[in-house]
Amino acid sequence: MHRHRKQRPLLFSVFFAMTATMYSQSAPRARDLGVPFDGTPGPLNAITDVRGVEVGETTLISGNGALKVGEGPIRTGVTVIFPRGKSNSDPVYAGWFTQNGNGEMTGTTWVEESGFLESPVAITNTHSVGVVRDAIIAWGVKHNTLSQPWSLPVVAETWDGWLNDINGFHVKPEHVFSALDGAQSGAVDEGAVGGGTGMVCYGFKGGIGSASRVLTKEQGGYTVGVLVQCNCGRRPQLTIAGVPVGKLIPQDVPYSMFKDETVGEKEGDVGSIIIVVATDAPLLPHQLKRIARRATMGLARTGSTSGNGSGDIFIAFSTANPHADAEPGPNTVLAVSNERISPLFNATAEATEEAIVNAMVGAKTMTGIDGHTAIGLPHEQLQKALKEYNR
Repeated sequence: MHRHRKQRPLLFSVFFAMTATMYSQSAPRARDLGVPFDGTPGPLNAITDVRGVEVGETTLISGNGALKVGEGPIRTGVTVIFPRGKSNSDPVYAGWFTQNGNGEMTGTTWVEESGFLESPVAITNTHSVGVVRDAIIAWGVKHNTLSQPWSLPVVAETWDGWLNDINGFHVKPEHVFSALDGAQSGAVDEGAVGGGTGMVCYGFKGGIGSASRVLTKEQGGYTVGVLVQCNCGRRPQLTIAGVPVGKLIPQDVPYSMFKDETVGEKEGDVGSIIIVVATDAPLLPHQLKRIARRATMGLARTGSTSGNGSGDIFIAFSTANPHADAEPGPNTVLAVSNERISPLFNATAEATEEAIVNAMVGAKTMTGIDGHTAIGLPHEQLQKALKEYNR
């Protein structure tokens, strides 16, 4: 966790640390509230249940009041995911899919062409993609982890300009380095943390969420883990465990996600979502593209229809088949047969749905620029809505 380096008072840094912790670690998860989900989660119910995966996050929270571009208030950050951990730069098979392309994920043309993901995946705000991309390259040069003389990192974004001084460019290279250096296995902080700090989802506070599924022994015993940065949807769309929660909690909706005062209720989604799927199942790139597509199914379960304004971009990778690109080759690799891939599709949809709800459950009310406020999903009202529908 970092504060902006121009802010020096010790008192403020203590306040920031307390605030960042309040936004993430103390929050319960969706299952703690009794939300019913299909499938069996892994021990952590997170993307890090896939062995080797490490996640790092830098959260930037400072300032209050009126927007002063370049000064704040700041509500942003960066999240990074290493497929094999930061000490192992062996490429992984990968595939990506865009459900709606009003967004950015760099490096995907080479993923599509080569079938490999050769860098960590990073997620930040829309106007910080460039600095994060460049910092990942610089970090790779420093640690001698670049797999070739050029590097095409995968960096994705969602827009946090309702709460954050997005045009102040507050994400700096040192913040990216900190996330990369601090990446680790274990539990993943959720809610208003990392790249998800300033995000709004379905008219509630959004952010980072994660979940996992473990297949039965008969299905291969594989693990599927998902991490999302959710910033999508309108309040009336929100559906949790089949319950129209958004319609039952219509109050305190930020900006115009529920109703435009001039033209009435908006059509389609507002915002974006990035979904990263990891698995230890041995899958080839074209199969991983199929996996990435299934994240759409989990997203749809929460109510999204991927409207024109939404950037819904997904990437999936497999930690199986180490050294699949070793020289001089040819290399022997394993692959799940297409006849046995459906349980992995199911696991992807299930974990995606739960990761989105975990992000919202973990994100508490936040006020940002010009007093803009996004309320956290009210836990008691969520439970009341679920009980009303016998869920």
